[in-house]
Amino acid sequence: MPIIVRLDVVMARRKVRSNVLARAIGISETNLSLLKSGKVRGLRLATLDAICRYLDCAPADILEFVPDGEVEQVVPAKAAVRR
Repeated sequence: MPIIVRLDVVMARRKVRSNVLARAIGISETNLSLLKSGKVRGLRLATLDAICRYLDCAPADILEFVPDGEVEQVVPAKAAVRR
């Protein structure tokens, strides 16, 4: 999928834990974990709005469009950020 979810990076920069964000925006920790890992097929705009309000960011900080041919180049960089 050409949409990369960078929620984990934004949360780390703001030092926000998953359980705190999940409670603040009204979703389960399991659903937040699935969202962070990019394993969801859809995202409600109300949820995206709540995340952006709580983290004081824009949707583009969390979601990135990457053309199909470039996905392989982006994923290792994302893994390097997690270390």
